[in-house]
Amino acid sequence: MISRSFAAISFMALLLPLTCNAGNEIGGYANLVRRAAPSVVTIVVEEKQISAGQRAAEHASAANANDIGDLIRRLLTGGIGGPDDQRPAGALGSGFIIRADGLIVTNRHVVNGAFKIRVHLPDGRDLPAKLLGADAVTDIALLKINAANLPALRLGTSQSVSVGDPVIAIGNPFGLGQSVSAGIISARGRTLEDDPYIDFLQTDAAINHGNSGGPLMSPEGIVVGVTSAIFSPSGGSVGLGFAIPAETVSSVIVQLETKGRVERGYLGISAQEPTPMVAKALGMKAPAGALITSVDPAGPAFGTFAPGDVLLTVASSHVTFKTLGKITARLPPDALVTMTRLRAGKSEPIALKVGRLPDPPSDPALNGEQDTWVPALRLGVAKTTEQIRKSIKAIDEPSGLIVTQLRPAGAGAVAGLRVGDLITHVGSKQLVDARDIVGVAVPSPQAPLLIRIVRDGAATFVALTGEMEP
Repeated sequence: MISRSFAAISFMALLLPLTCNAGNEIGGYANLVRRAAPSVVTIVVEEKQISAGQRAAEHASAANANDIGDLIRRLLTGGIGGPDDQRPAGALGSGFIIRADGLIVTNRHVVNGAFKIRVHLPDGRDLPAKLLGADAVTDIALLKINAANLPALRLGTSQSVSVGDPVIAIGNPFGLGQSVSAGIISARGRTLEDDPYIDFLQTDAAINHGNSGGPLMSPEGIVVGVTSAIFSPSGGSVGLGFAIPAETVSSVIVQLETKGRVERGYLGISAQEPTPMVAKALGMKAPAGALITSVDPAGPAFGTFAPGDVLLTVASSHVTFKTLGKITARLPPDALVTMTRLRAGKSEPIALKVGRLPDPPSDPALNGEQDTWVPALRLGVAKTTEQIRKSIKAIDEPSGLIVTQLRPAGAGAVAGLRVGDLITHVGSKQLVDARDIVGVAVPSPQAPLLIRIVRDGAATFVALTGEMEP
């Protein structure tokens, strides 16, 4: 199993009714690319639904960046998102048209938390897009733009390619513009730790930030997968790219278009693979099934299964630890399913009503939490998370409120506070919630307000008076 941790994984991340040959007259992919490229689009998230605190932290990080770093950042993002840029700061990804009336497939992580999404078409048009639905389990999202007679790709199947077969990836890496890379299918059936429901295709075709949601295609013009992730210690392509199989995408987009979400079965259990010694201790002749390690108290299996039970079969399928997630996810919610449970050495059939797989918890940075106005200081503040404090070099602080906005003549601005400063104390009081500061009195030279702030990793006390110090 391949870990998809934040440090090692950079998220990247269709099919084509083409009859062209694998190569053109000189043995390359030029003919295929000419026909496929008009269907591959760039996805721009104009406005993310990030919290006011996260936005302030990003502003502070940009303000502290050096000129060279800012230049590199602008180059890699196609000029979007620099601190002085008046255009909306947004994320770039890829997608492809699957229907002539403007239906587009991309990755969920490209558009997750977005308020506004735009699609750049290869013909130069720039159109707003509506999110029809997104699926966290497969990382697939479905968009719709108001256009007609678009060149559409058609979803196929990854079963049309084998390990060693050549493939090409088309996308918009780093926002530099549409690019094509070539490689082979390196492996099939790869499972990433955070995605136990998908058997990914592995490819050595170069995939980088911005390729997310683009098509992975065979030389015959069949899109066999959607590029989604890379395994990379450095953040760039090292020849370990992963794509969601096209047949998985096909099944997902039908429900996204009709329901806006995908419904999957849920048992509410966690499990492990029984080792030979564990199996012997359980009274089993040989390791089999999935050993249950915990049961969700709010899940459908509570009261029927307990830690130490072994789940052997679900319906007609024999269960293993590796197949448990896929088998249960494919069960229809609310269905009554017969299973085989091993408890205390005794195997017995049981019936269980399947639940619905819940959505993953929302990212705290994408909850859209607004800031709070402090009238006496004429500034805005927002609560912080550990991630926000880490990003502004205040990881050692247990709490604090980040400055999100300042009025030029306010007491905060006059004292030299900046957006992105972390206010940790008012006097000796540790700040945890905006209510801890919102009711302070207007400071004056006769009654100054002492606050402690952290800026760029350094803590200092500041006396707010409402007036410039002489």
